[in-house]
Amino acid sequence: MIRVGIIGGAGYTAGELLRILLNHPQAEIAFVQSSSNAGNPLWAVHSGLYGDTDLHFCADADLSSADVVFLCSGHGKSSAFWAEHPRPGGLKVVDLAQDYRDEHDGYVYGLPEWQKDKIAGADLVANPGCFATAIQLALLPLAAAGLLPAEVGVTAITGSTGAGVKPGVTTHFSWRNNNLSVYKAFTHQHLLEIHRSLNLLQPGFGDSVRFVPVRGDFARGILAAVTVACPLSAEEATALYQDYYKDAAFTFVFPGAVDLKQVVNINKCLLSLEAQDGTLLVTSVIDNLLKGASGQAVQNMNLMFGLPEKTGLQLKASAF
Repeated sequence: MIRVGIIGGAGYTAGELLRILLNHPQAEIAFVQSSSNAGNPLWAVHSGLYGDTDLHFCADADLSSADVVFLCSGHGKSSAFWAEHPRPGGLKVVDLAQDYRDEHDGYVYGLPEWQKDKIAGADLVANPGCFATAIQLALLPLAAAGLLPAEVGVTAITGSTGAGVKPGVTTHFSWRNNNLSVYKAFTHQHLLEIHRSLNLLQPGFGDSVRFVPVRGDFARGILAAVTVACPLSAEEATALYQDYYKDAAFTFVFPGAVDLKQVVNINKCLLSLEAQDGTLLVTSVIDNLLKGASGQAVQNMNLMFGLPEKTGLQLKASAF
């Protein structure tokens, strides 16, 4: 059994991790750390776990009691955690923040559809961002074939859980309900990792993804509409994408238009391709908390420990 520790256990990503790991056949929870909830039962925060576990949050983590630790605190807090806590030898780490996504300090960027072999041999993995996952999965086959044009247009809408568990002016229900809004147009932080990956696959691409993020009035999921100038027909593009993802455990080219409800509560990415007049539209849908965060983190853990990628992740979509 893989002994698992979670740092920052009160947020949405930690709650999803617990939902998966408590039912993972090869994992057992060693500790769940939360400074603000120390001593409370897990279900006091993650109420859906009532009856599934008697575990309580701890204030301080015994890192030596775990084989792998998931870091689920906010961005910037992972590096601060390691500045205060020596990492025991042999301890594997999956960081869900953005601190190590540029692969410094020995971390491997954890997008399995791109770096499966590197992840399998890594002790330290930086989990990709949610928007970054959806957008990169829409573009990796083109980049690998050297077909990315000078400019890529992306409009992507995300559910409110992408903003985290703490409410703010633009995330609380009365503002977000029945409302849509653009934010961080052309400047979203996930562009850094997107451009890095695409330039490694297609050197010289530059920083030409024009990304417009949109806040949705729903809880979870991301739909990204990606448009590129492309000489391929729909049939040729489909063949390219199907070949690139032929060994992918969770990413599929769907034969038709995709809906967000097809992927909510599961770890899949579904891609839909349409071509017209030299323009290719790739629509990518994922659950931001699963394939965009915790599900992908467990997928990475499985690879790091030599398990099949789908272990513990055979989740069923909730269509209604």
